Amino acid sequence: MATLLYRLGRASFRRRRLVVAVWLVVLVGLGLSALAFKGPTASNFTMPGTESQRALDTLAEKFPQASGATGTITVAAPSGGTLAAGEPRAALNGLLQEANALPGVVAAVDPFQVGSVSPDGRYALIQVQFAERGDGVTKDQRTAYEESGAAAEAAGLRVEHGGEIMSTEPEIGSTEAIGVAVAALVLVVTFGSLVAAGMTMLNALIGVAVGMAGLFALSGTVELTSTAPVLALMLGLAVGIDYSLFITSRHRQNLLDGLDTEEAVARAVGTAGSAVVFAGATVVIALAGLAVVNIPFLTVMGLAAAGTVTVAVLVAITLQPALLGFAGRRVLPRKLRNTTGPVEDRPGFGFRWATLVTKLRIPVILAGLVGLGLLALPAPDMRLALPDASAAAEGSPVREAADLTSEGFGPGFNGRLVILVDGESAEATGAAVPQVTAAAQKTAGVLAVAPPNISPDGRTAVIAVIPKTGPTDAATEDVVHDIRAKVVDIPGADVSLTGITAIGIDVSEKLSAALPVYLLLVVGLSVLLLMLVFRSLLVPVKAALGFLLTVAATFGITVAVFQQGHLADLVGLDTPGPLVSFLPILLIGILFGLAMDYEVFLVSRMREDFVHGDTAAQATINGMGHGARVVTAAALIMISVFGGFVFLDDPVIKSMGFALAIGVAIDAFVVRMTIVPAVMSLLGKAAWWLPRWLDRALPNVDIEGERLRAALDESVGAGARH
Repeated sequence: MATLLYRLGRASFRRRRLVVAVWLVVLVGLGLSALAFKGPTASNFTMPGTESQRALDTLAEKFPQASGATGTITVAAPSGGTLAAGEPRAALNGLLQEANALPGVVAAVDPFQVGSVSPDGRYALIQVQFAERGDGVTKDQRTAYEESGAAAEAAGLRVEHGGEIMSTEPEIGSTEAIGVAVAALVLVVTFGSLVAAGMTMLNALIGVAVGMAGLFALSGTVELTSTAPVLALMLGLAVGIDYSLFITSRHRQNLLDGLDTEEAVARAVGTAGSAVVFAGATVVIALAGLAVVNIPFLTVMGLAAAGTVTVAVLVAITLQPALLGFAGRRVLPRKLRNTTGPVEDRPGFGFRWATLVTKLRIPVILAGLVGLGLLALPAPDMRLALPDASAAAEGSPVREAADLTSEGFGPGFNGRLVILVDGESAEATGAAVPQVTAAAQKTAGVLAVAPPNISPDGRTAVIAVIPKTGPTDAATEDVVHDIRAKVVDIPGADVSLTGITAIGIDVSEKLSAALPVYLLLVVGLSVLLLMLVFRSLLVPVKAALGFLLTVAATFGITVAVFQQGHLADLVGLDTPGPLVSFLPILLIGILFGLAMDYEVFLVSRMREDFVHGDTAAQATINGMGHGARVVTAAALIMISVFGGFVFLDDPVIKSMGFALAIGVAIDAFVVRMTIVPAVMSLLGKAAWWLPRWLDRALPNVDIEGERLRAALDESVGAGARH
């Protein structure tokens, strides 16, 4: 691999104008395609194979009038007043007529006819049924719905708009630019050169732009969830900057070693580029591996992010050497640009830190294990759910509607359950409906059961059930399971439970069941890949155990902040609650790839020095000394980019950015740069042991470029003899 990438780096350097032109053409072409073919993102999370999804599919087929998206307009009279008569009732009727006339609306239901009025008469809920499902509702229809009720508000009523129709995709604005700005500052400090920092950032941004343009160009044919582009942008930015940083750093070191610019670029791509390709491959494999969970929206999210990572790798090993060719020696600090021979590399903080850690290896290992263990303590209490309106940012329309609904009716009205009764005949459905209604009414935790809504042919009925507790409350999960258990054996009809709340519960349970399987897959993959790279048994096992420590501590901190509410104000979290159901499995996939990045960049240098004659202890110190500065910069950049997304209002994106930033910080600074060198020095030569039969069986991927260096040394020697 290293030899192939060496040739690719040299070719990119020599044909740098062509390489830059090709990437710009690709960027413009994909950008135009994105503008022409961009489709809407989906805000719903479908889950084939679950009862709730089967019910929705049946509803769409047999009772389409009731299968579209719904909105809930919550209306409140002034304190002490009621909506029953007089001007408030007239204003409510006017709002009802206005809602019925909205574009895309099938019907708006009079709350007095269906009993959606609070006992004191002050609050009312107007149910608005749209013809299309949530993703089929246009922006203009959603805007018209949200802007309705101006006349009622002028009459003194409070009007708030909620329901699934209000689900929107998260907005990407200026807040995450803070993370990019911090990353740029880290690059300037690391390189001591504006040219090197600017070129590295430019290379990464071009890669992100190409990846995102390609993603949006495909969105017209592939349904993307609203969080998929955000995840792709988040990860593409972080790895794009890091991969460019690794290659630029090695190129600068080659220049300081006395190589000419072309040879320095080629060797940088051959060595650091090999590690970039391996690191990128591990991220892509982990993200693409989400497909084994067999959850469509999660598969799309993983593949979208994997696509941007793939582009980041391609840009790093082709466009980056081309840009380095244009920059020449200006990538070096000004005082070093005119040097002609090798520049002595003075021992820095990395060497001193490694020396200290290896001397105190036993206390360091114990302190690391105890510290991470304490951080992981809240992890077993983790609860998963899809976020509901009550977890939205304070002041947002959906949050205002949810709070007003809870105030007037109780939290259960924000998470209605829907029972679908589908019989072979109208008579069978008619006989089953009273039994289903009675069973639901007798279920503990149920507040109310609405009269059935029956299809025109009489064969399908929809029954709304209001739980006493909110959508993400643990007691609501019990209500869902209890109702399903009671209605499953009712004869004459197929009875199933669905609704946004039930879907969220089904999604969370399926993801929780898949989590151990996926974790085992990722850990097994890490052991196998690192065994190929390092020709060792203990190094991969140590790396996998370190990854498990990172994951456990990250889960613990995230649960403590986002679920239990500790220090929630520091991240701008208004309402603590369960973690979004797909966060843990995504976190495992992404952190796995990033953890392998740092493991490869640090330990590969240790192995290189050990193979070339250093003692195991000295090789450990050398590997840390040479790699610590770059890994520190890379980790700070990752943390900055991920941390920038914490400032978004969307609680899902906020929790993803926080968990990834914390995970990178723990893995880079605690596990890879502290525990790893301590363990490596403790293991000594045993760290590099591999049975001979296994060594012969494993292919040599040559990540460190040993064969490349041997070939180059041989060619230099041959040239000297002639």
